[in-house]
Amino acid sequence: MAVPNQTEDRPLLFLLMDIPGLGSAHHWLTIPLGSMYFISFLGNGTILAVIRAEQGLHAPMYLLLCLLALADLGLSASTLPSMLSVFLLRSRVVVAEACFAQLFSIHTFSVIESAVLLAMAFDRFVAIWNPLRYPSILTTSTVAKMGVAIVLRSVTLHLPLPFMLRQLRYGRTKTLSHSYCVHPDVLRLACVDTRINSAYGLFILLSTLGLDSVLILVSYALILKTVLSIATWKERLKALNTCVSHISAVLLFYTPLLSLSMIHRFGKKMPPQIYLLLSYLHFLLPPMLNPVIYSVKTKEIRRRVFGMLLHRRPGFKL
Repeated sequence: MAVPNQTEDRPLLFLLMDIPGLGSAHHWLTIPLGSMYFISFLGNGTILAVIRAEQGLHAPMYLLLCLLALADLGLSASTLPSMLSVFLLRSRVVVAEACFAQLFSIHTFSVIESAVLLAMAFDRFVAIWNPLRYPSILTTSTVAKMGVAIVLRSVTLHLPLPFMLRQLRYGRTKTLSHSYCVHPDVLRLACVDTRINSAYGLFILLSTLGLDSVLILVSYALILKTVLSIATWKERLKALNTCVSHISAVLLFYTPLLSLSMIHRFGKKMPPQIYLLLSYLHFLLPPMLNPVIYSVKTKEIRRRVFGMLLHRRPGFKL
C-alpha cells in the first residue's frame, strides 16, 4: 500500500482550475453563476415548503419530488463553495481533506438524484399500469423505505473513496481540471498504480448510474407498452403527459453526466472547453431547472406556488 505524500509541515494541496482564456472576465462569471445558484436554492426550497405546507400533497409522487429537491440542494451546496472561491475570490488552493470531502459529497448526491429519478420512473409506471392498485403499492411508508435505501446505498458505496485517495502518492503537478473536486480528476494526478481505485470507481458508476439509467429505460419501455394498449389517443396522450416532467429531469441529469463519463475514460484528446461545458451543465442545470419544470407541468404545485407568491389561499383557481 502506498504511503501518503504528506508531512506535518507540508499538507497535501490541490489547485482548482478556472475556465482557460477568460482572464479578468472570471469576476463577471460570478453574476450568472450566482444567479443560477440563487434560482436553484429558491426553486427547490419553494418546492419543499409547498409540499410540506399542503397536507394534500403528502402523496408518494410529491414525496419523491421532495427527495429530488433535497438531492438538488445537496448537489448545489457541494459545488458552490469552491466555485465561488475560484471565480469570485480567485483562490484556487484547496487542502486534500476538503477536496476529498467535496468529491464524496458531489458523487453521493449525484447517485442519490439518479436513484430518485429511478424511483419516480417506477412511480409513473405503476400509476399508468394499474392506477387502481397504485395507492396500495406506493404508500407513504414504502416511499420512506425507498428514501432510506437510496441514501444508504450512495453513502456506503462512496465512503471508501476519500480513504482510498488519501493513501495514494501524487506527483508535483496537482492542478485539477475543474473548479471543484471529482474522483476521476483527482485520481489522474496520482503517480502510482491506480488500477484498484479506477476499478472501484468504475464499479460504482456501473452499479449506480449505469444500472439506474438502464432500469429507467426499461420502465419507460413498459410504460410505452401499457400506453399503446389504451383504447383512445386522447387517453394515451393524457397518460404520457404525466411523464413529461420526469422525462425532462432524466434528460437534464443523464445527458451531460454520461457524456462526461465517456470523456473521462475515452476522450482524452477532446477539447477542454467541451469537457468544462458538460461538467458545468451537469451540476448547474438540473438543480436550477427541475423546480421550474415541475412547477410548470404539475398543476397542483403550480397553483400552490402562485398562491404563495400572490398571498392568496392555495386553492384559488387560475
